[in-house]
Amino acid sequence: MRLIPTLFIAAALVAVPAASSAREKLAPEDQLAKLLKDRVAGEPQNCITLSSIDSSQVIDKTAIVYRSGSTLWVNRPEGGAQSLDDDDILVTKTTGNQLCSIDTVELRDRSSRMYSGFVSLGKFVPYRRAKAE
Repeated sequence: MRLIPTLFIAAALVAVPAASSAREKLAPEDQLAKLLKDRVAGEPQNCITLSSIDSSQVIDKTAIVYRSGSTLWVNRPEGGAQSLDDDDILVTKTTGNQLCSIDTVELRDRSSRMYSGFVSLGKFVPYRRAKAE
């Protein structure tokens, strides 16, 4: 019988760090600023090549960041940004080998796979590490 109270105490101790880390989550703009720290913005582009994209990251209600080698391409959607959720899956349908500012991205809930919105992409701004002087 002593095992059950011990399990409750252990569960409570494990839950405390998880709850405190959730409270410490940065605001979306602060998350983006932290990600882009020590990087310099380049000239906005209408398209990026899909084959060069290594990964993507959603910043809640703010932007989609595409990683291509050491370059981070930040896209602040023209429409639907309020639908962006870092736990959503991005479903992108393109007609060529590029992702462009005229394309849309469908958002799907990671758990249920149900439609949760879409965004109309904006221009892609490259951020590269600042060169040492």
